[in-house]
Amino acid sequence: MSLKVAVFILLIFPSVVVNAQSCCSGGIPLSNNIGLATLDKGSIQIGLFYDYNNLNTLNTETEMLDDNSRLRITHSVLLNLSYSVSNRFSVEGLFTWVNQRRKISQFGNENLDQTSGIGDAVLLARYNFPNAIGEHSAINIGVGAKIPLGSSTKKNKGGITLNPDLQPGSNTWDLIYWSSFSKSFDFRPSLTFSSRFIYRSTGKNHSYIGGGSYEFGDELQALISFSDQFFVFKTIATPSLSVKFRTVKRDETNGFELENTGGNWVSIVPNFGIQISPTIVFSTKVELPIYRNVNGTQLTPTYRITSGVLFVIAPRKKGLILNERL
Repeated sequence: MSLKVAVFILLIFPSVVVNAQSCCSGGIPLSNNIGLATLDKGSIQIGLFYDYNNLNTLNTETEMLDDNSRLRITHSVLLNLSYSVSNRFSVEGLFTWVNQRRKISQFGNENLDQTSGIGDAVLLARYNFPNAIGEHSAINIGVGAKIPLGSSTKKNKGGITLNPDLQPGSNTWDLIYWSSFSKSFDFRPSLTFSSRFIYRSTGKNHSYIGGGSYEFGDELQALISFSDQFFVFKTIATPSLSVKFRTVKRDETNGFELENTGGNWVSIVPNFGIQISPTIVFSTKVELPIYRNVNGTQLTPTYRITSGVLFVIAPRKKGLILNERL
């Protein structure tokens, strides 16, 4: 299979930003930003992405409140690294740097809290089953862990430890279960249907304020996507459209559930990728929530933008061969 088709595959599963562990759906993108394509043995993929998450929507359950006095913005730099150990087995890492800001404006006063630093990381091992349910199909399964590299004890200017959702890290080890399915169509091989499921089982931080414990809610994400490819000005462009469902359980502190945490979200995610060179792909996507049903009252995402480049280093003595068609 040609290198151009390989690049197309990479675009079908773009680095879509993951939603973080947070009572207000902010924070560092992790879970759904993993899952690069499985390539030929010895192939290396390096992705560098910037994620901007704007939270300026206040909801009580499904009702949007007329209140713009609260603003959360998260800037994240994401580094994806993937290595194909064999034609079917690969390992992947995601490393993050994050800046989070929370601004509250009331009665002419403005309060700003912010943190910056290295965030938590993710390691994932994946296995590919090509043509598992017919020609031009693929099933992938993976298991991994979130590694607590980031600080969870940063303080504000007054010396008070900030809430967990504003911390760069979580001080917990989480289990991540990942799977994907893809199928190309005979009448148009470049048109692809794909789906992805990610479940994050969270650990417990036993070093929370005052010696207590804090646990973010378990999270499930499901995405379905359609993608195609076209020639634009002698290069390959890959537009895609995804629908994402995300559900998160309530957070817990010292064994008690927190009311204003967790909920359900549905978003549409248009993505556009373009091949800069045979081994470099640029992509950008926007995540737009179309349905929110939060527990209690929460600040929730207004929009999210992710852009970056993906580099592919293929084995010298072999062409880049795809083991899945997405």
